[in-house]
Order: sequence, then C-alpha cells, then structure tokens
Amino acid sequence: MPNMGSLEPSTYTFYIYFSGTKVPKPEKVSWVEAAGTIRDGVRSYTALHVLSRITAGNTVLVLDGASPFGTIAVQLAHHRGAKVLSTALCLEDMHHLEQLRPTVVRVINMSDGKADLVESCLEETGGLGVDIVIDAGVRLYSTEDESTSKKLLPHKHDIITLLAVGGHWVTTEENLQLDPPDSRSLFLKGATVSFLNDEVWNMSSAHQGKYLRILSWPQLDNPVPLYEATVSMEMVQKKQVRKRHVIQL
Repeated sequence: MPNMGSLEPSTYTFYIYFSGTKVPKPEKVSWVEAAGTIRDGVRSYTALHVLSRITAGNTVLVLDGASPFGTIAVQLAHHRGAKVLSTALCLEDMHHLEQLRPTVVRVINMSDGKADLVESCLEETGGLGVDIVIDAGVRLYSTEDESTSKKLLPHKHDIITLLAVGGHWVTTEENLQLDPPDSRSLFLKGATVSFLNDEVWNMSSAHQGKYLRILSWPQLDNPVPLYEATVSMEMVQKKQVRKRHVIQL
C-alpha cells in the first residue's frame, strides 16, 4: 500500500461519475489503485454522507478500519471534520491505522480480547456515546454459537449500547435481527439503523449523475493476470484475502 502520510488531500482526490463518464486521475495514483478504489470508495461515501449524514464534530466509529473499505471510511470521516475511532483485528492492522494521517483518535485492539469496545468508546466520548457506527458485520449470538470468522466482531448489543442519542448505525450485516428489547433501546435513543447494500448504490435515480469525492485508496496486491482470475475470485468469495484484487486483461 502506498505511503499516504506525505500526500496533501488535493494530491489524492479524484471524482467518480455514476453514469460511467471518464474521470480525472491524479498522476501519483496508478490505474490499478484507481480501479481498486471505486467500489469501496462509493460504499464509504454512501455510508457516511447518504445514510448517516455525517457532519463536522461527529464522533465516528469505523470497525475494522484497516480493511480497504475501512481505510477509505476513516479518511472520508476525517475530511468531513469528524472525530474518528477504529478497531484493529491484529497488530498489523493496528500499526497501519496508527500510521494514517490525520491520525485516528483511538485505535482499539480487538485481537487479544482484552479491550472492551463499549467501555473504550464511552470513555473517549465522556459517556455520551458514538454518533455514527459503521460496522464490518456483527455477532448475532454468543461467541460459542458464531463461526470463527465472526468471533472478533462486536455483538449487536454492544453497538446499540455505545450509540449516542440520535446516533446512526450503518450495518453491512444482511442477516441482522433486532429483538423487541433492541428496538426499544434504539427507540429510546432516537437512533437509526441503515443497511449498506453494495449492489444498489447506483440504482437510485436521485443519486445518478452526482460526483463523489473519494480520498486515498485501499490495500492492493499486484494486478492478477487473467488466467488466475478464477482462483482469485474464489479466494475473495471465501474471504481468504483482505486486499482487493484487480484483474489485468
């Protein structure tokens, strides 16, 4: 992943047009990096600006902030003037987040099981809670009942607990189930839940033709040759890789 610390915002800002019109690309951004950024950039912009209506001064929690999607979400939130917290799933992710500029206010290391997400967020916000939460999936049941890949994710009750009054929870968990007590907690806080569906971001007529400004780029490997495309797609679908793959024709 390129070092973004020395770049000014104007150096790595580019625009995407929903209808497929050609867009300017900064010289310092390769075509591979630009191609690998579009999907996660649009998702991040949709989560922050369309679904949660981020404003300057908000406190934003980006779960798994070292992922391609999370990295862009962190920087977009910073650019909007928000105070950003994030979680790391391993030490490598933690180091990556600590090197971002501007820096993340607090990186919560979830890999060793010692950090308490709710306690850390409430401590950072003076007990008021987080205004916007963007998850990378959540646990719906107890740790014992979840798959290994979900054991590092926060429980849905934790997300509800750390939400501030009037907060917004943007979830990528398509199977999210909220019980009546969960709904009541959200009701009492005046909080909302929005689903981030990757497949419908460009289907709304209200948003077609608008420009989206996207900062930075996700982690990318070298371009994958066409003859290895099938293997790469299987690895991505099985979530065996965290980086985005770009197929080179």
